[in-house]
Formats: sequence, structure tokens, C-alpha cells
Amino acid sequence: MRAIISAVGHYAPEKRLTNQELEEMVETSDEWITTRSGIKERRILAAGKGTSFMAVKAARAVLSQRGVDADEIDMILVATVTADMMFPATAALVQKKLKATRCWGFDVGAGCSGFLCALSTGAQFIETGKYKKVLVIGADKMSAILNYEDRNSCVLFGDGAGAVLLEPGPSDAPGIEDFLMRMDGEGGKYLYMPAGGSLHPATMETVQDKMHFLVQDGKPVFKAAVNGMVEVAVDILARSNLTAEDLDLLIPHQANLRIIEALAGRLKMPLEKIMVNIEKYGNTTAATIPMAMSEAHGAGRLKKGNRVLLAAFGTGFIWGSMLLTWAMD
Repeated sequence: MRAIISAVGHYAPEKRLTNQELEEMVETSDEWITTRSGIKERRILAAGKGTSFMAVKAARAVLSQRGVDADEIDMILVATVTADMMFPATAALVQKKLKATRCWGFDVGAGCSGFLCALSTGAQFIETGKYKKVLVIGADKMSAILNYEDRNSCVLFGDGAGAVLLEPGPSDAPGIEDFLMRMDGEGGKYLYMPAGGSLHPATMETVQDKMHFLVQDGKPVFKAAVNGMVEVAVDILARSNLTAEDLDLLIPHQANLRIIEALAGRLKMPLEKIMVNIEKYGNTTAATIPMAMSEAHGAGRLKKGNRVLLAAFGTGFIWGSMLLTWAMD
């Protein structure tokens, strides 16, 4: 039995935050942002709405596309580092809003690699025959944890959500063929949020010291992201006796255009075979890959039988790749 992606959808908030608007908020410029990241604008979710709002929107798009009722879902996995609250799980909030009364689920907190972690997890529940329909969502409201006085980080991130439905297919059918995940906890010091957990609970001091915002040391993250994604991409292709030339489309995590271009160069892949939408959304963390996948499918760049490689790198450090053959028309 093989897990296949039978539906894909995404949601982006209506509000756009352009580079020109950021020029009025922090010491930066459109040219500086564009040349260093490739980002022109990002979406911002309105105050009073949490990550679950976007996750539900993406999930409903998937269910509608497939013609599936929420009560048919067996499991919901939500990849996010910006849960509505510490607990209950965002997956539980999504279940309630969808009225998916027959399922269970949980959150996966692996940053920018979260969707790949959740997708590989969901695939196992399908392949064992335990479940028939698993909803996998990547969603993050990064604007909620950004310091808009830090030009090195606030220009990079945006809000969004993407989702897929996993269902079973024959073992020789197109679908998820292999995945490879790795982790190096030494990288945690380069990308993290200092407070809000049990080590540094929220206090007046942690708020005053701005410890509830994302902290990133860009140079080591950049280097590790390129090396890590190249490594797992080459390794997973080799395990299937394939090369980059055999791929129809590469969908990488949308962290930075320069990282994507470096990845393309190292793999010797033309950019026309790589899905890039970072200019519109910025880095939406766990949402980048499903949002890019959804847009690629909508634009006709993903067709049944296409060989596709997913690659991501994120906090932890956690990184990975997934090889699949597209099963949708």
C-alpha cells in the first residue's frame, strides 16, 4: 500500500505587507530586501485570529476539492511553531472547527521542516492500513512572533497555510515513495524563540527583554540550509537510483531565494524546474511547501506521473527530503 496525495489547497491572508511599507517601519529598503531574499511582499493575518483560522481555511479547500466530508477524516496533523496557545493542540482546534468528529491528531513542531515531518508521519498511518484519510496541514502566523524593529528577521517571514489529503493507493501506484529526515540539535542556538516555554515562562522581564520574538543568526543558518538540503536531496535520489535530471519539479522550502538558487546550482537543476513563490509570501515556515505545491498544481506545473522532490531545512536543526510521484490529475 502507498500513501498518495489526493487533494491539495492553501490559504493566504488578504492583507499584504510590501517592502515599501516595511521601509516605513524599520531601517531597510525594497532593494536591500529583494537582493538578499527575493521577497517583495508577505501576507499578514489580522489581529484576533490565530494559526488555526488559516489551517481550517486550507483544510476546507482540500476537503472541497476532493468532495470529502469532514467526518470521513481519520487523523489531523498540524505542523506549526505558532500554535494558537500552548495547549490544547492546534489540531484539536482545527478538528472542532471542521466538525471532524471521528478523528484524532496532534501538532508537529519542527519549524520550517514541520510539514515534511508531518507528511512523512501521516504517510506511515496510511501505509500500515490503519487509516484511510489523513489531513496534513502546515500553518504558521509568523507575524505573531516577529520583532518589527529587527530588520534582519522581520522582512523574511509571513503568514499562511497549506494542506494535503493523504489516502491509500496500490503499492505500485504513483504516490509517496521515500523520505529522509535528519536532525542536529547543535543548530538550535542559531534559530529559536528564547521565552514562552518552561525554561523561561512569560514574565514582565521576558516581555521587556523581547524574549518572545524569533531570534536568528542568518549566516550559519544559510550555510547549513544549503548543505543540508543538498545532502538529503542527493541521498534520497541515490537510494532510488535517480539523479536531479530525472525530476520534473523540485519544491524546496521557501526561506530565501539565494538559498534556493544555491540549491539549484549545487544540484545542477535549471530554475524552471524549481517551484518558487517566495516573492509573494516570504517564509511562511511550515506552510511554504504545501502552499507552493498547491500553487504549482493550480498552475499546471504538477501533472499526474510527475516525479517530484520536496526538501526543507529548519530550526532544530531539522531537515529532510521526500520523493514522490504526483498522483492527481
